[in-house]
Amino acid sequence: MMHLNWSVKSTLALCVLGTAGFAVAQGQALEPWQQAQKTEVWEPVPEAVSSPANGVPSDAIVLFDGSDLSEWESVKGGAAEWTVKDGVLTVLPGKGDIKTKRDFCDVQLHVEWKTPTDVEGMEGQQRNNSGIFFQQKYEIQVLDSYNNPTYPNGQAGSVYKQTIPLVNAMRPPGQWQEYDILFTAPRFDGEELVSHGYVTVIHNGVVVQNHTKILGTTEWIGAPKTIPHGCAPIQLQDHDNFVSFRNIWIREL
Repeated sequence: MMHLNWSVKSTLALCVLGTAGFAVAQGQALEPWQQAQKTEVWEPVPEAVSSPANGVPSDAIVLFDGSDLSEWESVKGGAAEWTVKDGVLTVLPGKGDIKTKRDFCDVQLHVEWKTPTDVEGMEGQQRNNSGIFFQQKYEIQVLDSYNNPTYPNGQAGSVYKQTIPLVNAMRPPGQWQEYDILFTAPRFDGEELVSHGYVTVIHNGVVVQNHTKILGTTEWIGAPKTIPHGCAPIQLQDHDNFVSFRNIWIREL
């Protein structure tokens, strides 16, 4: 097939449309290719992004690659004090939550996490709990939910205390779990909520939240709150359990 540059194609298209208009005026039917050209859109051309298998997209921001916590800080102020060893980031209980130094709005987030195999005496919400907070307000639960009954709107993959996941896609403790999350931030006009946030969560390749409306802040006690805000950090929770993370990257949408 012959490939023509944009200027040549544009000229030909104009000629075709002129011919087509004449054909319509004369009561002649358009050829299928003439009909098809009416709905061709040539600009803008999407940017090319490389996405290697099991790798990081070329336009992603790497938040943790296994080496250091340069992209993170403590929510209390100062350096993040969680443990980094053998390419893995692990909660250091008592050191508090950590958050990204950058602010984000609409994003695609990839994060892998793992809970310990020692679960003796741990049940429900106490079985190796953490969380991923978007804009420090909206939590996607991290929890060992493998054969571990708890309230379903608080199990892994839930929008905490709001929306139950569609299914439980947990692998056993000690195995790496994968989250791929699409987050659309809420919009505010001053103090007024213009549109809710939405989230899609894919857990180990399985959709567990499908464009779910976020009702407001994810509260442990009480109803969701509407708090006007702009872009804000991603936050990881210290829930006094040794939950681990690796391969954390994010794309701004």
